[in-house]
Amino acid sequence: MKRSTQVIGQSGVFLDALERASRAAALDRPVLVIGERGTGKELVAERLHHLSPRWDQPLVTMNCAALPETLIEAELFGHEAGAFTGATKARVGRFEEADGGTLFLDELGTLSMGAQERLLRAVEYGEVTRIGASRPMRVDVRIVAATNEHLPDRVEAHTFRADLLDRLCFEVVTLPPLRARRSDIPVLADFFGRRMAAELGRDEWVGFTPEIEEAMREHRWPGNVRELRNVVERAVYRWERPGAVGAIEFDPFASPYRPSGANGKRPEAAAPAAPSSSAPVPADGADEEVAACEVGPSDFKSRVALFERELLTRSLAEHRFNQRATAEALGLSYDQLRHALRRHDLIGAVA
Repeated sequence: MKRSTQVIGQSGVFLDALERASRAAALDRPVLVIGERGTGKELVAERLHHLSPRWDQPLVTMNCAALPETLIEAELFGHEAGAFTGATKARVGRFEEADGGTLFLDELGTLSMGAQERLLRAVEYGEVTRIGASRPMRVDVRIVAATNEHLPDRVEAHTFRADLLDRLCFEVVTLPPLRARRSDIPVLADFFGRRMAAELGRDEWVGFTPEIEEAMREHRWPGNVRELRNVVERAVYRWERPGAVGAIEFDPFASPYRPSGANGKRPEAAAPAAPSSSAPVPADGADEEVAACEVGPSDFKSRVALFERELLTRSLAEHRFNQRATAEALGLSYDQLRHALRRHDLIGAVA
């Protein structure tokens, strides 16, 4: 079955990560793929396999977090009939299935210490023993593993084996989050939007309005590419007017009617969100500033804009118009600050 998601990107940091993965693909060594959720770790694992000499052999995937701890070892190494209650017949494990090919272990950090010990032996000696069997069997498997955790910290906390990490980290490919590759956002949004429009049977794709493109560039995308895909596809299918898509919703759960929490209390109705989820968080004393804005424009958007402009102006002055220091103080990237200054026509004040 052909995968519907592709590896797409043109930013330097993303291409550097792909290049590292491509160079490692030809070597028959373990590779660790590190990245936040939604950054495309499985796609990179597939790239490592398909560019390797094992490309015509099986690529077997196992999500270590999807199984209860009691079943992980049986899934990895297989079991003999009668090895435990319910094991009515022998079963081949993932290592045997991947013999000659690649085994991709997703969410590696969730493995128990016992499973880690057995995995270490399999990696070290190329041998696996089914649960209930008395003899090991040889397997020829290349390991590619992925995690969203910093495994050296887990080693320090004694929850991950240092010797296993040493065996698996011949090469480490760290995928940048989407907020670190903002030039890829319009490229990815256009790809997902165009594909969704085709799925809906629309004759043409005219893209997004400049305001929506700006909002997408400013959003922090905690769910990375997976979140971007959902947001874009939802926006395209909801937009039924002619022309460019002019509305987008980053949080589909935002509603004044959402159900009450577990404590029985209904949350306060959320105020309308600004287009950017990466807007600076007001510092102490911001309530007084918001109240002061009430003497100015009366509509919500104008008040937010006035407050944002005043915050930028004050922060710039406090940091002697050093933009990088200002961006750091506000919790913004340099590019986000530049976008905000341009939006409020403050570029001339710091140029």
